Amino acid sequence: MDLMEIIVLAVLQGLTEFLPISSSAHLILPSRMFGWEDQGLAFDVAVHVGTLAAVMIYFRKDIVALIQGWLTTGFTRHPNADGRLAWYVALATIPAGMAGLLFDDWIEANLRSTAVIAATTIGFGVLLGISDRLRHGAAGLAEMTLLMALIIGFAQMFALIPGTSRSGITITAALLIGMQRVDAAKFSFLLSIPLILAAGGLKTLELVEQVTPVDWQALVLGVLISAVSAWICIYYFLAFINRIGMMPFVFYRLVLGAILLLFFV
Repeated sequence: MDLMEIIVLAVLQGLTEFLPISSSAHLILPSRMFGWEDQGLAFDVAVHVGTLAAVMIYFRKDIVALIQGWLTTGFTRHPNADGRLAWYVALATIPAGMAGLLFDDWIEANLRSTAVIAATTIGFGVLLGISDRLRHGAAGLAEMTLLMALIIGFAQMFALIPGTSRSGITITAALLIGMQRVDAAKFSFLLSIPLILAAGGLKTLELVEQVTPVDWQALVLGVLISAVSAWICIYYFLAFINRIGMMPFVFYRLVLGAILLLFFV
């Protein structure tokens, strides 16, 4: 990989991991436009490490509070707010984790086409817009219930389909059940931690089994660039989401999906 490929792919991974605009749709464009080869498993691991580091650094105080709450009151009849939220994050992770174990190979073989990515980019983008327009109530993380967490968790299963966007579908579900934008996004980001950790771990195991040489300079740059871009993305997304809403991302997805359909299918 040359320097330009490393920068573009790492920035795209860092931004699209958390913005509701689909990482699959963006990562397919450079390869089609510039004829770039697949970045390889080692680089996938590197950018996963970078995005994981970014979200954990940004939410470090929340993570510490969740762990403390879970350890001190999580196994009592009346857990505190942090202990309860920790359970919600854990339980909401299970549906997508189970679906990934059962269907990931089939999805990889059958749904990773440009046509599917374009269709889901558009379709789930429209659904995101509808959820933002129809949103009602202003429930925050303190008002979240187990049912709400599970609805978001089951919605996250659709993120296995390329082009859906994990953050997009979880925020969509959260808005539809009455959560306010910032808390919907915050829960989506917290929910990403175990999944990114699991995905990065599986890719690392696959990497260990390979005997191909590793470009360590590319990996280190990938980690650093994806981490910085992801942190910036989280910071500004949470800062401006109440002001701008979801419609800019909806329109962006419609344009991106149309470009994929018109020029690359």
